[in-house]
Amino acid sequence: MAKTYGYIRVSSTDQNESRQRIALEQQSIPSGHIFMDKMSGKDFQRPQYQAMLKKLRPGDQLCVTSIDRLGRNYEEILEQWRVLTKEKSVDILVLDMPLLDTRRDKNLLGTFIADLVLQVLSFIAQNERESIRTRQAEGIAAARQRGVRFGREIKPLPDNFPENCALWLNGHISGLEAARRCRMPSSTFYRKAGSLREDSTNVV
Repeated sequence: MAKTYGYIRVSSTDQNESRQRIALEQQSIPSGHIFMDKMSGKDFQRPQYQAMLKKLRPGDQLCVTSIDRLGRNYEEILEQWRVLTKEKSVDILVLDMPLLDTRRDKNLLGTFIADLVLQVLSFIAQNERESIRTRQAEGIAAARQRGVRFGREIKPLPDNFPENCALWLNGHISGLEAARRCRMPSSTFYRKAGSLREDSTNVV
């Protein structure tokens, strides 16, 4: 007997999937048949999606709330659609786009319309993903221009660092002793001392 499965995807662990779950449950899909991944839609190497793929049998139906929940990579969405509908003989229903319902109009025209709509929506999904990345990069660049620093805050060197670094470089104390006096991990002392020595040799 054919079964209906639902697939949910959110991009990160702090996003709420309840809207998608409610929509799928309204299609009378049992909770045990709903698979969910909390990760990017850039490809289909997602644990729960792959687990669902193994369960699908010919005649089953896969339901998603929108095409971008399936994925955001244009070429991979088209390829996955082909795998599902052609290789696995599974029907797909996209809730927010009734034209993307392979159960209806299984003639040549219906298939053509579904494929055409899929290509347009897949392109839009990928274009939006690339736009988000561009906006993020522009935002980071603008923030850097304003002096915003990213990553760990760099701690200032202790006041006695130059003195103890010189003592170490001249062989008067060990590196471990110099690090102890500066109250720094030895690895940090050696790294900072190396940078200081490099800077001094580059001064003309």
